[in-house]
Amino acid sequence: MEVKLGLKNFNILMLIAIAVFSTDIKSVQGQRVDVQPRNVTALEGEKADILCRWGKPLQYCRIVIPNEKALNLSPDWDKTPGFQYFGEGLNKGQCGVSIQSVRNGHHGTVKCYLGADGEELEGQIGLTVALAPLRPELELYTKSETGAYQIGQQFHAACISRDGRPPSNITFYLDDEPITEGVEADEIIESIASKNTMLYTTRKQIRRYIQASDDRRTLICRSHHIADRGQPQEARMQFQVRFQPQPLPEIKVYGVILGSDAVINATIKANPRPRTEWIVDGIAIPQGTQNGRYESYEPIDLGSGVFNVSLTIASLTLEDTTKMYYLKASNEFGTQEYSVRISSSEAAAVNGLDTAAIIGIVVGVAVLIIIVVLVVVARATGKWCFAGKGNTSSKPQGSETDTESADLKQSKFKKYQINFEGLFKKKPQKVVDVEKNNAEAPTDDPNDDAAPSEATVIIEDDPPKSGERNLVYAELMLKPSEDANNPNKNATEYAEIVYVNPPSDQKQPDKK
Repeated sequence: MEVKLGLKNFNILMLIAIAVFSTDIKSVQGQRVDVQPRNVTALEGEKADILCRWGKPLQYCRIVIPNEKALNLSPDWDKTPGFQYFGEGLNKGQCGVSIQSVRNGHHGTVKCYLGADGEELEGQIGLTVALAPLRPELELYTKSETGAYQIGQQFHAACISRDGRPPSNITFYLDDEPITEGVEADEIIESIASKNTMLYTTRKQIRRYIQASDDRRTLICRSHHIADRGQPQEARMQFQVRFQPQPLPEIKVYGVILGSDAVINATIKANPRPRTEWIVDGIAIPQGTQNGRYESYEPIDLGSGVFNVSLTIASLTLEDTTKMYYLKASNEFGTQEYSVRISSSEAAAVNGLDTAAIIGIVVGVAVLIIIVVLVVVARATGKWCFAGKGNTSSKPQGSETDTESADLKQSKFKKYQINFEGLFKKKPQKVVDVEKNNAEAPTDDPNDDAAPSEATVIIEDDPPKSGERNLVYAELMLKPSEDANNPNKNATEYAEIVYVNPPSDQKQPDKK
């Protein structure tokens, strides 16, 4: 009895092992088949090609399509209407089918069976027959009793595209501009229709805050699907936004002409239509009225909550361009005041230079002028980097000695020096004697070409005070050379400065 039970259990184990082994073989064989492509999407009535491949020649090729009989196909035998062999031949290891007109019943899994080397290999391809979804719907979760929204209010809505295959893609637009801010990802919902056919519903939500610029613009929910044939379906709604006049920076109007009628225009945003008035010199001029040379007009609706408000000034004067004009706009949601300046200049409007830029240019030019003046003065007075240049000398090539060249250069340099100490400390001087001398002065150097002195100047100064120095001034005149062989050569001039001692009865200060 125990032996029989053992054999029975053994047989059961063998059957289980064979079943598992067969499943593994089938699975391995199925993985050998190369399927191109793995998923095919086609519209009803269109053509679809399906191909299964293996690396060895095939004995047969059998295709099973949902709601169709099994098709035995080969390049040489084609007797099934609406279906043709697709591929390069069985000897190339290719088994495929070309469906000439896809029907809705073909949706599902297409199977291919390949016979090779006594084995049968299986491949699977998903065939999706596209179905257009229903027209999209807009569901509003943020509602308003008056049918209008206010600035800053959060708007929440969803766009739903139902019963499509495959799922559709949804995009939000504000007029023609795509919206990306506050838009969530697509949510796909599966549903089963008749005959176990799977359909898909796409749902996309949007959350954003209402802005003044949204007023009178259209929110569009658009679904894109392969079955649309390039004409997507959409749902629309128009925003109605209520808000007070919106603030603006100071308004500047350029190019007004003195002596002519000037028009001041201001563009503001408000909804509903605002009531406006201009204020000039503390006097209010309501819309549609006139006060002296000033006339205020009714606001002109430019659309989307934008209004143009105008003020006319007759016979514009220069004084008018110095005034500040104020515009006051109000509606049931609030009041806003704007400041306006006018100018007869076109430069500011064209160049865009503000006050800071003009001041910067002026300061830069002033600094440049100061630098140039300092360089000129430093060069003339021998200051800073120019110091000592007038006292340097080198031995020239010629007949002049080193002493004469140094004296000449030093005298020329001192002619341009300015001694500010002397200008303030110089005392009145008295000329005692001027002695003309037309004779040539004797010289020890036979090669010296210097001309004789023109004059001897004797200057008497008051005795210097203790700790002070006297300044003596002399002007030297260069005399042209008398050398006929070299007329362009300037002769060296010498001046003898004689200091006359004061009378003996005058007390001299002690020298330190």
